[in-house]
Amino acid sequence: MEVILLENIFNLGNIGDKVKVKNGYGRNFLLKQGKALRFSKENLSYVNGKKEELNKKNIEVKNKFKEIAKLVNKKTFVFNRESKENGDLYGSIKPKEITNLIKDQAKAEVSPSQIIIKDELNKIGVYKIDINFHSEVKAYVSIKIDKIQSK
Repeated sequence: MEVILLENIFNLGNIGDKVKVKNGYGRNFLLKQGKALRFSKENLSYVNGKKEELNKKNIEVKNKFKEIAKLVNKKTFVFNRESKENGDLYGSIKPKEITNLIKDQAKAEVSPSQIIIKDELNKIGVYKIDINFHSEVKAYVSIKIDKIQSK
């Protein structure tokens, strides 16, 4: 499927670019979320006409995410969890839990889809996590998992 991007998308392209994507990704994500239009001559001329307005909107969104990124960048968030003797947790920590902790401690809105976890968070230790706010705005945080001290 060929689409025209209405915003800059990380690893895909910039506003007004014609890109080829898989049908499911195009239909279920890009088109549904208003991030792209199906490629046609009419849509191409429409996007070229509105490009300045789209760029202005993109800059506003980017600046909003820069402010949020400043709040969380290079911070460490701590989870206290029960674990087995060898340090394995009884369950792994998911992006939703991370967003809730960031919201509580840093007062910053982060969605679970923006969190990029490289390793599964299922052992005691410190993990580096990327937060991809925008195609041009990223933050890096540390997640520290401690064992709950038994009384």
